[in-house]
Amino acid sequence: MRVTKRTNIAMRVLMYCAANPGRLVTKHEIAERCNASENHLAQVINQLAQMGFLHTQRGRNGGLELGRPAADIVIGDIFRALEQPVPLAECFADVDNTCPLTEACRLRSALTEAANAFYATLDPITLDSLVCNNAALINIISAEGCSAGRRDASLANA
Repeated sequence: MRVTKRTNIAMRVLMYCAANPGRLVTKHEIAERCNASENHLAQVINQLAQMGFLHTQRGRNGGLELGRPAADIVIGDIFRALEQPVPLAECFADVDNTCPLTEACRLRSALTEAANAFYATLDPITLDSLVCNNAALINIISAEGCSAGRRDASLANA
């Protein structure tokens, strides 16, 4: 299984926002720090905002921030929302399925079970658990970071 570029960028955006709490961050700064195209970011940010993971504010002093606490954002939910519309194999596609084996193939049910196990593995993981107490990540994507990340970074530099 391969994670789509959209999901990869979404995770970067969410981790960046979680590492920079208490302020609005800009698409431009995320693009620079997370090595992502601003065009891709705009699409992903819009989708995450529609799903309630982000809050966006337009205007001169605008930007984005998490739409809910990082501890309440379950990684499995993000992956399901962004990955499930993408067919795992051709036989999962409603429109473009030309596979002649679909009616008799048992691989589809095995792939469904594998995908469900993948998502279930991500369900206990929250955005908070990916960011807080992760000094290496905080050093890359935040000047301030979460308080736990700052403590770890200061200990690492001592």
